[in-house]
Amino acid sequence: MKSFASSLLSLWKQLGLNQRVSLVVAAVAVAGALAAVVLWSRQPDFQLLYGRLSEKDAAQIISSLQAQNIPHKIANGGATVYVPADQVYRLRMELASKGVPNGDGVGFEIFDKGQFGLSDFVQRTNYLRALQGELGRTIGQLDGVRSARVMIVQPENRLLLTEQGVKPTASVFVELAGGRLETEAVNSIRHLVANAVQGLQPDQVAVVDQKGRVLSEDLRQDPMLSTASSQMRYRQQIENYLAHKVETMLTPVVGLGNAVVRVSAEIETEATTMTQEKYDPDGQVVRSQTSTDDISNSSESRSGGVVGVTANTPDKPGAASSEGGRPANVTETNRKNRTTTYEINRSITNVTRQPGSLKNVTASVFVAMRAAAPAAPATPPAEGAAPAAPVPQPRTPEELQALRQIVVNALGLRPAPGQALDTLVSLQEVAFQVEPIAEKIGKIESATRVQSWIDGASRYFAVAVALGVLFVFWRMLGKQKPESVPVELLTASPRDAQRQLQSNGTLTPELLNELIRQKPVNIGTALKDWVAVKKS
Repeated sequence: MKSFASSLLSLWKQLGLNQRVSLVVAAVAVAGALAAVVLWSRQPDFQLLYGRLSEKDAAQIISSLQAQNIPHKIANGGATVYVPADQVYRLRMELASKGVPNGDGVGFEIFDKGQFGLSDFVQRTNYLRALQGELGRTIGQLDGVRSARVMIVQPENRLLLTEQGVKPTASVFVELAGGRLETEAVNSIRHLVANAVQGLQPDQVAVVDQKGRVLSEDLRQDPMLSTASSQMRYRQQIENYLAHKVETMLTPVVGLGNAVVRVSAEIETEATTMTQEKYDPDGQVVRSQTSTDDISNSSESRSGGVVGVTANTPDKPGAASSEGGRPANVTETNRKNRTTTYEINRSITNVTRQPGSLKNVTASVFVAMRAAAPAAPATPPAEGAAPAAPVPQPRTPEELQALRQIVVNALGLRPAPGQALDTLVSLQEVAFQVEPIAEKIGKIESATRVQSWIDGASRYFAVAVALGVLFVFWRMLGKQKPESVPVELLTASPRDAQRQLQSNGTLTPELLNELIRQKPVNIGTALKDWVAVKKS
């Protein structure tokens, strides 16, 4: 061991200053690399404990981890916490038993503790806070939503209602993770809040993001189209729907991207109510019929006979008085009445037209020409040359008329008698300015090639850096020139040794053993001198 240490010490003394510095730098680099590898191997495997945490929940979780001396990492501005993989599930159960995380706001856990002596106002306020907190937590679970807060305004319940028109409203503030929230997600938030509050309508829920954009404005339904913005939004929806409908019809025929459709719709914006009352005299029917028969008889007698039985007995019709009296006057009346009531056919029509109906629709369509294969050249193309571009070929008038009829049928247009289809649908065939297929393929290939180079470079970057450091170190060693150390002889003078080497040009074993025995340090210089003599 002592001989090995002495050998190293002697070797160190023989090195020059630059060599010593290079050796020290290399030793420090190797020691640092070994230390980094050891520390990295001893570092635990971290796994996600909780993500998308609020500041309050993150503070509680980190405090609990620090109290238990558990290593952890924080990312995403404190919203994500990582812990060792072997302790993830234990920590989750332990934190869940403490009610952490509980999200923003206060949920229905506010009623877990018994509270006595609270007024009705405080109880209703706590319920409203709990409902807002639960809705905020639920909305925060949607994709793209980092956090959410819900504010609900409910009319006060009173024994005597003074304002019948007061309805509940709600506002939702969402903090988005990035980009813009989809329309379906905004609509789901509105319906989620509306169904959780009694008497709340989805149109009464406003959704706002952190950039101040009212996301629910585009979803408000105005059936009467009373504002210009609602009319323009409704018209845009109708035109986009009809244009997409026509484009999907033409795509299988002309190819993808070879048709451009724009539709202009005229919308009825006024609400009208029409009442029509019509009588039909030819359609009269008997409603009631009344018949009355009236028969009356009257007789008058002027006889002046003796008062008796005969005088008091009524005379028979046509009979004459028996005792010199005048004949009797007899009158008979027969009358019939018939009353008939007729009902005339009457129809009443009430027509109410709401705004939003289509008054007129027109369309403009651009169709690309068909791409026909170019004619075969007389001489074969050179190897590696780009293929010839296809030649646009126009369609016949019959084909264009057939395409126009397809558009008319897809839009549901009904031309008036004698009206040409050109007045409803303007269809033109033009040559689209598109990139050649060869250029697109070349761009795709170049992008793929560059991406493959980047992937390969990322894999072998560390190896390249290591080789570069080794090369630089090797060049530094090559530039170092050895320093000459004079050989000191104890028994013979330096001149005799130099003269002996120059005379015969050979280094005998006896002379080498003598030099080593006298001073071991001289062996290096002796060998250098011998090599120099040999070269000269």
